[in-house]
Amino acid sequence: MSSTASFTHADARPDSDRSQRELRTVVGSSLIGTTIEFYDFFIYGTAAALVFPKLFFPNFSPLAGILAAYATLAIPFLTRPLGAIVFGHYGDKLGRKKMLILSLMVMGLSTFAIGLVPSFATVGIWAPVLVIVLRLAQGFALGGEWGGATTMVIEYAPPGRRGFFGTFVQLGNVLGLFISTLVFALLPKDTLLEGGWRIPFLASAVILIVGMVIRTRVHETPVFQQAHEKAPPPRTPVLEVLRHHKKPVLLAMGMRTGEIVLGWLVIGFLLTYATKNVGFTSNDVLVAILAASGVGLFTFPLFGALSDRIGRRPVYLIGAVLAAVFAFPFFWMIDAKVPALFYGSIVFGYAVALGAMFSVQPAFYSEAFDTDVRYTGVSLGYQLANVIGGLTPMIATTLVAWAGGKSWPISTFLAVAALITVGCVLVSRETVGTSLLRREPA
Repeated sequence: MSSTASFTHADARPDSDRSQRELRTVVGSSLIGTTIEFYDFFIYGTAAALVFPKLFFPNFSPLAGILAAYATLAIPFLTRPLGAIVFGHYGDKLGRKKMLILSLMVMGLSTFAIGLVPSFATVGIWAPVLVIVLRLAQGFALGGEWGGATTMVIEYAPPGRRGFFGTFVQLGNVLGLFISTLVFALLPKDTLLEGGWRIPFLASAVILIVGMVIRTRVHETPVFQQAHEKAPPPRTPVLEVLRHHKKPVLLAMGMRTGEIVLGWLVIGFLLTYATKNVGFTSNDVLVAILAASGVGLFTFPLFGALSDRIGRRPVYLIGAVLAAVFAFPFFWMIDAKVPALFYGSIVFGYAVALGAMFSVQPAFYSEAFDTDVRYTGVSLGYQLANVIGGLTPMIATTLVAWAGGKSWPISTFLAVAALITVGCVLVSRETVGTSLLRREPA
């Protein structure tokens, strides 16, 4: 049966007591799972800025070494859309739970293996080759993680609180960033090149085991079960999405543009820019990112709850406009070399401007797709936009070099990306109160 068929607008709801218990389990497992996945991903971004140019690209010039390290940072963004298609396909046909367990396993094992890769001095060109292969595996796994975790939480959440509960998926990003940054901040700097950088990667094995145990306790969502009782899933969910849901996929991509450029400027680029161009220490940057992610623990749920009250579009639009307006002041405050302005710019940029956009995405995107293609749809829209995010540190580094160390081209880049997001939000439709079961596509 085509996803264009209409069903009742009453969402499938389990028994009340059971619903509350399972909602807590699902929210907790999604939070822990996405925390692990983003921790695994972010420790690479930090290591790429701090040590990988010297370890894996020692024969390059300083600028070329940084660009090469950032290239390996960007590579997994090429496999994230593939992961979205594969995990989304089986997640929509067989269930969300199985794919979430598999994605977590692949991500954790790939991250652990990166911690075992020998340096260029030991095995030569095979060192960066091995890193690239493992990074591709990471990207593939993360391509399936976010869509599955988002779908699980939103399909379990009460209709009037999807925005709030959806932010717990995004808090995995915040916690993953916080923990990964904290680990590198605590590691003695003189040990990083001597093998200390491996500790965050190898430690992922412990949290992987914890996450796997928790995820096995999650049950499939009642919404998914009811939808599949009424009609079989489409044979090829990705074709169904491309045939009937192109608009929400394209809008999701555009709406992510400003958020993801701002995010990767903070997470993947500032460690290099602030230390080499401005004069801050790497510890200054790590502390600023710690502060930003710490504040985000509070602002993200607030934005999600606000979206339940006033709508997804207004909250998302606030973040996009702030990112556009703040694009030039963001780097002016960093270039001023005043610690208070430096910390303030990063905290505001990440916890407020980015937070208003990022926190609303799980509910906003999930409510735009029918149940039988939701995993595939939200994964595609989210992950296709990640390609520009993975390239952001390389683009920013190149722009700074072209401008002789000046920041205005990066600010322009961010402002344009944010304005694209503003335009896409303005043409999107409000989704608050929408049924999660099949309906006429947008």
